[in-house]
Amino acid sequence: MVALRAGLAVRSPNPVETLATIVRAEQQGLPAVWSTVGGTNPDAVSLFAAAAAQTSSIGLGTAIVPTYPRHPVALATQALVLAALAPGRFRLGIGPSHRPTIEGMFGIPMRRPLDHLREYLTILRGLLWEGSAEFAGEHFQVRAKLPDGVEPPKTPLPISALRAGAFRLAGEIADGAISWVCPVPYLVNTAKPALEAGAQAAGRPAPPLIGHVSVAVGTGRAAIRAAARPQLANYARLPFYQGMFADAGYPIPADNTMPDALLDELVVSGTPDEIAVRLHQIQAAGVDELLIMRITVEDGAAEEQTLIELLAREAAAS
Repeated sequence: MVALRAGLAVRSPNPVETLATIVRAEQQGLPAVWSTVGGTNPDAVSLFAAAAAQTSSIGLGTAIVPTYPRHPVALATQALVLAALAPGRFRLGIGPSHRPTIEGMFGIPMRRPLDHLREYLTILRGLLWEGSAEFAGEHFQVRAKLPDGVEPPKTPLPISALRAGAFRLAGEIADGAISWVCPVPYLVNTAKPALEAGAQAAGRPAPPLIGHVSVAVGTGRAAIRAAARPQLANYARLPFYQGMFADAGYPIPADNTMPDALLDELVVSGTPDEIAVRLHQIQAAGVDELLIMRITVEDGAAEEQTLIELLAREAAAS
């Protein structure tokens, strides 16, 4: 059996608890964790600096750092810290986030998000891969270089992607495409071809498609739906996700509720063995790496531990 390439999304309002989870996950053989940066939640980049100092092998990835609130030069300096503390283990996933957050919370105009993301990534690439960035665009004007003696760490830079244009952009210039709450058939039939087309146009190998997959440990469709709906409901209200769901064949109704059929498609559930089989099927279908998000059904701590053990075991399979 081919080893499963998967990491677990970790985030808690309590950074001390999240840090303890990361340390425990490494001890049990989990290959990677991911965490999001969003709104007023504890900052994942800062958390990963602490995790890097307390671990030695586990991969640490952001999925994602929103681009609008944080200048690319400032984020590059943070990435230098992670690269030094966790050499070869840190992936800096970035993306534009969503208008209700960027405009509604931060009060920052969100104009032409893909163009903004392209410029942002170009600056990060220059600093973190070449050591300097001189850029003049619509959104940024930057002249910066790393301090003397600081080598560019070549930190991998995947980007968030929901619709075909973003997947093409990832194929063209990024080190991966991070999906979020996308149905698997959409990833295989729409996202992957767009990613490969972008890479082909740029004359480069296609970067990995990193597929976000919601997982619920438990059986009984009604119970799984009841648990998943409140944890996924907000995505049905966000315009960018509504567009992606429509492209995937699951239009969101006027009341912005998530249809049962879409919930069933998005959430992998069952016993640990049943979940493992389905995750391997998703990988075999063409999703290069899985980003697992736990859906709490009854006991969040116990279910998280089950997923850590499952992913560690399947990562070691051969």
